[in-house]
Amino acid sequence: MERKTKVHAEKGKQELVIAREFDLPLELLFKAYVDPDIVGQWMGTNVLKLENKKHGSYQFETRDDQGKVVFRANGAIHEVVPNQRITRTFEMENAPFDVQLEFLVFERLTDSTSKLNIHIIYKSVALRDQQLQLPFAQGINMAHNRLEEIVRQLK
Repeated sequence: MERKTKVHAEKGKQELVIAREFDLPLELLFKAYVDPDIVGQWMGTNVLKLENKKHGSYQFETRDDQGKVVFRANGAIHEVVPNQRITRTFEMENAPFDVQLEFLVFERLTDSTSKLNIHIIYKSVALRDQQLQLPFAQGINMAHNRLEEIVRQLK
C-alpha cells in the first residue's frame, strides 16, 4: 500500500520535506495540531503542555503500563498563524538526536481537502540520515492516517 505521507530527503542536505494531502477542511487539519486533546489522540501520547503562541512551548510524554516514561518530547513554539503555519523546535529527550527546527505550512486545496507541508532542518546531514534509518517515514504516515481518521469524526 502506498504511503500518503511523502518524505523527501535530498542526498547531502540536512533537511527533510514532508507532504501530505488530507480529506479534511483546512480548519480541522490545523486544529489537529493545536488542540491538545486531538494531538494526544492521533500521536498516542499525553500532552503535558501546548502553548500555541509566540514564545510558547510544548511537552509530550508517553508512559508504559508500569508508569515508566518511554517517550518524552518538547520544544519551543516560535510562530503560530492560524490555519497557515507553525514554526517550532522539536527535541526528543534521552535520544541521540539534537534539536530540530520545523516549519509546518497548512494549505487549503478545496473546501473539504487540505495539505500539510513540513520542512525539518537538522543540525547535520548525519543526524538527518540517522533519523531516516529508523522507521520514521512509516511512523509519520501511520500518525497522519490516525489524525485523518480521528478528525474526520469531528466534522
